[in-house]
Amino acid sequence: MFKILAISSISLFIGTCSKLDLSVINGYVNNTPTAPLVPKLSNQEVISGLKEALNVGIKNAVNVTSITDGFLKNETIRLPFPPDALKARQKAIDLGMTSQVEKFETTLNRAAEEAVKEALPIFMDAITNMSIQDGFAILNGGEGAASNFLKEQTTAKLTAAFSPKVSEAISKVKLTEYWSPIMTKYNAAMTLTGGEKINPDLNAYVTQKAIEGLFKMVTLEENKIRKDPAARISDLLAKVFGSI
Repeated sequence: MFKILAISSISLFIGTCSKLDLSVINGYVNNTPTAPLVPKLSNQEVISGLKEALNVGIKNAVNVTSITDGFLKNETIRLPFPPDALKARQKAIDLGMTSQVEKFETTLNRAAEEAVKEALPIFMDAITNMSIQDGFAILNGGEGAASNFLKEQTTAKLTAAFSPKVSEAISKVKLTEYWSPIMTKYNAAMTLTGGEKINPDLNAYVTQKAIEGLFKMVTLEENKIRKDPAARISDLLAKVFGSI
């Protein structure tokens, strides 16, 4: 009798432990955290999200570059003295024209600040014409992909629009008033020494540097949205860029 009771108790104990173990295991499995589901995006959401991101990026970029000191006080995009005229810069400083050199460099940047005001409608046109294929390529293209798309689509139009604007700006900020004396002094010295005279095309230089600077800022804005959830200022941006 004792043996029968003992065997029954052991069986009951084993059965209880099996149920306990199974419940523990089931509880562990059921409560194991799973990876969050990536929201499924429609083609329209991707395109709308990319267009919104580009709109935000280009407006921010134009807004910070087209104001006074937008180029001059931003070391990332500040226009330096034309590289092929650096000998003239040093010669001018040696001749006591440091003030004129500084004023010239300031007015170079003022011309760029004026020119980039023309960029917004050109960018907006490129965004409007973005295809579904463009959108997915940009979304999955990594940092700078949207900016590269804009660069391919708009550089020629920006150059055409900026060039006359730069010419006007050069006149407006009286750039040549500071440039001409520097070049006159330098080229006069070259006449005496037999060195090569120079006179870079300021219009082309400012146009090119203004466009390069603007794209640098657009890229910074784009990458901010890609990296920083706080920069995704709408539910759509959060959904689209949260999916990558």
